[in-house]
Amino acid sequence: MAQRGVTALEVELVLAEGWPAIDTRPGTKARVFVFPFAAEWQGRFYDEKEVAVYFKELGEERVLLTVMARYGRGFPRGGSR
Repeated sequence: MAQRGVTALEVELVLAEGWPAIDTRPGTKARVFVFPFAAEWQGRFYDEKEVAVYFKELGEERVLLTVMARYGRGFPRGGSR
């Protein structure tokens, strides 16, 4: 997560407030959220950060698979990704 510039708090917010991603494989779930960023990442300035959290649910347990971040602006919201 740290290599992609995503914090544990952001992952929690994505899971709590994000919308379902539509690009998952059977048995895998994902949620997406766009954060205001207005900062530099790897030497470039970006207005927003889109974070996608991919996971599986095994019974009542949620197993984190990966976290992806994209930096830019004008990301689609509300599952239109």
